Amino acid sequence: MEKIGILTSGGDAPGMNAAIRAVGKIAAYKGIKVYGIQRGYLGMLNDEIFPMDNRFLSGIVDRGGTILLTARCLEFKDQKFRAIAAQNLKKRGIGGLVVIGGDGSYRGADSLSKEHEIKVVGLPGTIDNDIKGTDYTIGFDTCLNTILDAISKVRDTATSHERTILIEVMGRHAGDLALQACIAGGGDGVIIPEMENPIELLAFQIKERRKHGKLHDIILVSEGVGHVDEIAGILKEKLATEIRTVVLGHVQRGGTPSGFDRILAARMAEKAVDILENDEGGVMVGIESNKIVTHPLSYAWDGERNYDMRDDHDLALLLAR
Repeated sequence: MEKIGILTSGGDAPGMNAAIRAVGKIAAYKGIKVYGIQRGYLGMLNDEIFPMDNRFLSGIVDRGGTILLTARCLEFKDQKFRAIAAQNLKKRGIGGLVVIGGDGSYRGADSLSKEHEIKVVGLPGTIDNDIKGTDYTIGFDTCLNTILDAISKVRDTATSHERTILIEVMGRHAGDLALQACIAGGGDGVIIPEMENPIELLAFQIKERRKHGKLHDIILVSEGVGHVDEIAGILKEKLATEIRTVVLGHVQRGGTPSGFDRILAARMAEKAVDILENDEGGVMVGIESNKIVTHPLSYAWDGERNYDMRDDHDLALLLAR
């Protein structure tokens, strides 16, 4: 394959730029010309496609966000618009495509691959860590560390004022961020969509801690279980005490990517280029047991997830006692 394209789609995630850089440099070494596509599928549809060179890639490995920009594109769900986008690739002789994003981005890539015989490889770029077929997604580790920094700052206030504070973190329908932040950040409780979260039990645990002299609490709440203020209201009734909430919001998406995310992005990018060089596609790249693996794109929504949260959830509750 002589020419490939690359785009980022959906929500931005730290490490996307590291993946873009690695794809560009590795492909150039192999004699493959790389085209950048701005604003994801919207840019493909609007013909915002340009040849990338080393100057464009210089100095981006430590930058958060995505230098290629990202945007939502509802039109791409329509086959006639996908045909226009595919033609914009083909008129330049682009036969392969690297898509960095989440499962929604993969669905668009899968349709493009099947309908227009474009070789597509997906790289999992999302802070949510909610893609099946990979233990970690690009951006998750950086986001986790951002949350841990916030927990440390919020704990200072919780300690000073002897308060219970609920921190809502992102994750969409996955509780990975909240659960791992609770373990790593010394949280006093966690509420995630994958597990039963009886408020009565949490209230009981807080009361018991008060009896033993613990006068503050940090509870991690995944956005997938509902709004944190509603949960705080229920908890307040059971404790008859003041409850405060903190919603971290989009600060979790930004920031300099961690070393782990940069290395993960580079390893996955290398695999993506190797696949396209062999004129193959229709797959996503993942990491399982520290080995780079591939699955069909559809595995992202049809496959089974290897991560069983129960052990980590039990550990989080044990450490919170």
